[in-house]
Amino acid sequence: MWQHVVFAIFIGGLVGAVGHLKKHGKLIMPKRTKQFIYLGFLEEMVLGSLASALLVFSSDASSLLKVAFLSMLAGLGGEALIRSLDLIRAEKK
Repeated sequence: MWQHVVFAIFIGGLVGAVGHLKKHGKLIMPKRTKQFIYLGFLEEMVLGSLASALLVFSSDASSLLKVAFLSMLAGLGGEALIRSLDLIRAEKK
């Protein structure tokens, strides 16, 4: 079971990085500003990894093919979550 979760973390992070590349056209490196720290591509990697690990851990994925499929879906879902949060912030302004 733990091997599947570790595999899911890897796949979810990879899909998160690919989603970042697709959205921005390049990898934006983490940087520090006066007010906050911008994580760049690491933000989407972490969200994709966490989402895929939680999805695989909560579901009963018995094969590596199911784990890979669920991890890819969750990694893309992490990107969709970021987009929805940006839309909510834009509407409040």
